[in-house]
Amino acid sequence: MGARGESGLVMLPKELLETLQEQIAKAEQPRELAVDIMLALQRHFGHLSDEALEEGARLLGMTPLELEELATFYDFIYRKPVGKFVIHVCDGVVCWMNGYDRVVDYLCEKLEIQVGETTEDGLFTLLPTACIGYCDLSPAMLVNGRPYGPLTPEKIDDILNKLRTESPPVRMAR
Repeated sequence: MGARGESGLVMLPKELLETLQEQIAKAEQPRELAVDIMLALQRHFGHLSDEALEEGARLLGMTPLELEELATFYDFIYRKPVGKFVIHVCDGVVCWMNGYDRVVDYLCEKLEIQVGETTEDGLFTLLPTACIGYCDLSPAMLVNGRPYGPLTPEKIDDILNKLRTESPPVRMAR
């Protein structure tokens, strides 16, 4: 994670702290940057831990509960560790009609996990998400923000194989 200061909060690297403070200082209302600050903390730590959430709240002049309420609203803010590749399978109406269930079932089988879980090697986390705006590619998914579709078992195999070859597995602490 990171070193803790006397306050018990996570100590952010000086450069990140200064960048966040500059962004907040320029904002008319610091709270309008809440999502941006949470995403910046998540990029740094890999997920938005309780400690990072508390630090973000402190920087924004919010309570941790106020920031938590926002964090839990967004599918792309992760409150627990995720794999190197986060797979968001679209469960919007069009994708649902065009095979969402088949895609999710196939991914669960291939990755040997259930929705909401991370593979043992720490490479993949599988999550459902509301419409991703790629109805023309349905059924579709995002992998670390990159869209893929229309999905078939063969295409999913190709995607997973390419991702596996570009990144050796890292064992996760359990």
